[in-house]
Parts: sequence; structure tokens; C-alpha cells
Amino acid sequence: MRFSLPNDWNWIVAGLAAALLVVGLTVIGNMPFLVATIIAAFVFTGLVFVLSPRKLFEGIDARTIGSGRVEFARDLLTEATPALDKLRVVAGHIRDKDIAARVRHLAQIATDVFAKVEANPGNASAVKRFLSYYLPQASQVAEAYDVLEDQNAPDPKRLDNVRSVIEKLETAFGHYADGLTESELGSLDTDLRLIESSLKEDLGH
Repeated sequence: MRFSLPNDWNWIVAGLAAALLVVGLTVIGNMPFLVATIIAAFVFTGLVFVLSPRKLFEGIDARTIGSGRVEFARDLLTEATPALDKLRVVAGHIRDKDIAARVRHLAQIATDVFAKVEANPGNASAVKRFLSYYLPQASQVAEAYDVLEDQNAPDPKRLDNVRSVIEKLETAFGHYADGLTESELGSLDTDLRLIESSLKEDLGH
């Protein structure tokens, strides 16, 4: 799996690296400026590609899963991505350590759900409500708490109400994430019983 940077950072990093390379080759290596520029251009192009943001479901063979399932999952994750990004940003702004930790936890759970859906697009329908409703609402509630904190005299009751909702959202997020984990376990309980039964027959106890 290749390393990647979000948004347009790949262009920025590649540009800085190319500029530094030109300086290094011409000043330190005494290389002709034109030659150094050509080399830097190749390096720039390579870095832009290598560091480009990873696309959703990159490397997944849609033919083995079903293009419809992959498209459905991709649409859900694409629409939910801004809410997840907002959660991550707001978590860094909130001054209340407990609430900030809870918001970071929400973002971590959502990231885990994203990863599970990418690994198995067929799971997307099980978390549709989570991705299309709870995640966007969580980002808005977290942002509201951040705004309240910045007020000179925030209403304590409103802060408590928002805290309570964030705590409940944390429980709901965990419920959806655990639901995906349960689906991955599949017939584990049945398989364990069959193994135990076979062991009793073969070992006699």
C-alpha cells in the first residue's frame, strides 16, 4: 500500500522537494541549472503520483464483489467524508479534555467503520444510517460545542445538553462498529460448537 497525502498536499510537498533538489544540485553539486531543473521535474512528477490521495476502494476488483455494491458503498463514504474530516478538526479545537477525547473517539470509530466498509463493500447497507445520519449529526453537535465554548458566558445547561448528546452518540457509534464486527464473525458460534463436538468424538471427552 503506497503512502499518500490528503487533498492537494502531494503537489505542495512535491514542489518543495523539487525546489530543494534544484538548489542542492546547483549549489552543492555544482550541476548546471538546466540539468538540475530537468532532474527536479522528473522527481516532482514522481512524487505527485506517489503521494497523491488514495482513492476509495483503490485496488478492489469490483467484478468479484459486484459493481453495484461498490458504487453504493463509495457514494456513502464519499458523502460522509466531510463529516468525518470535520470531527477530526473540531476535536483539536475543543478545550474540554473529556469532550475532546470523546469527539476523537467518535472520529476513530468512524474511521474504523470506513475501513471495514472498504474491506467489504457488502457491509455498507448495515451502516447506511450511521454514515448518512449519525456521523453528520455528530460533526454538527461537536462543532456546536466548540462554538459554545468560545462564548464569553456560555449557557451551562446548553453545554450539559450537548455533552449528554455526545456521550449518547459515542454509544451509538460503538453499536454500529460492533455490528460490523459481528457480521465478520459470521457463523463463529456454530463453528465452535461443531469443533467441540468433533473433539469429543475423536478424543472421547
